[in-house]
Amino acid sequence: MAHTYIPLEQYKRKWIFNHKDLPVSEPDKTAIKPLDQKSSMEVWNKWISNRSSRTEQFTKGDWAAKASAWIETDHWQSAWDSEDPAMPDMLASHFDWPDDTAIYFCYEKYQVIETTWAVFSRNWKCFLFFDDGPLLISAKKKQAALFHQSGQYQIGTRG
Repeated sequence: MAHTYIPLEQYKRKWIFNHKDLPVSEPDKTAIKPLDQKSSMEVWNKWISNRSSRTEQFTKGDWAAKASAWIETDHWQSAWDSEDPAMPDMLASHFDWPDDTAIYFCYEKYQVIETTWAVFSRNWKCFLFFDDGPLLISAKKKQAALFHQSGQYQIGTRG
């Protein structure tokens, strides 16, 4: 599936990667690739849901709606608020992915960003400026994470 991207400078949420308190390096910025609406929709429909357009709308038949998809819940907010750039341990250990693994950070059906695991790992706090139910997935791996506005996240395996 070939994707079409929006230049980061034209992405409507680009400020999250230009925040003075959480600087993103120029090489990392070039690897943060927002998908256009059509490509976002294709990723969402193929790997997340062809029924729901947001995570809070998941219904029976969506893999992420199954309790069995999620194995553990932890808090991301305290790590996000700290000075330490590291992501929460449980999150980091769940994703034993090589640095060059292509990942999708999916805010909703029409808002998906493609990058690599290494870039996400270094800049995870920026991605979570919008925390209204985004999903972290990879097309080639089964691990997944779902982030909640409550400051919690769930790790699991996509179906």
